[in-house]
Amino acid sequence: MPDDVQKIKINLADRVYPLTVRRQEEENVRRAAQAIQAAVKEYEANFAVRDKQDSLAMAALQMAARLEKQQAAEWVDGRRVGKSLEAIEAKIQQALQ
Repeated sequence: MPDDVQKIKINLADRVYPLTVRRQEEENVRRAAQAIQAAVKEYEANFAVRDKQDSLAMAALQMAARLEKQQAAEWVDGRRVGKSLEAIEAKIQQALQ
């Protein structure tokens, strides 16, 4: 195994998953697992979900929806920045003529 990877164990919905991750990604993976665990517990507590699989699926859907929303916002912001840069470039071109 290369020096920049390591084996870790992550607990999700009462199951342990062995993973091999890069050392610099370990903390992100652990934080993601904690967020998933918190969402699973929230669904179990607030929605009387008894099946861990259902809680896990709902947590995954919630997080995927957040990611989609964030990516859409970044895409819109990126388009705005692109248009602003095009406008600046046009002004520079006018000034140089």
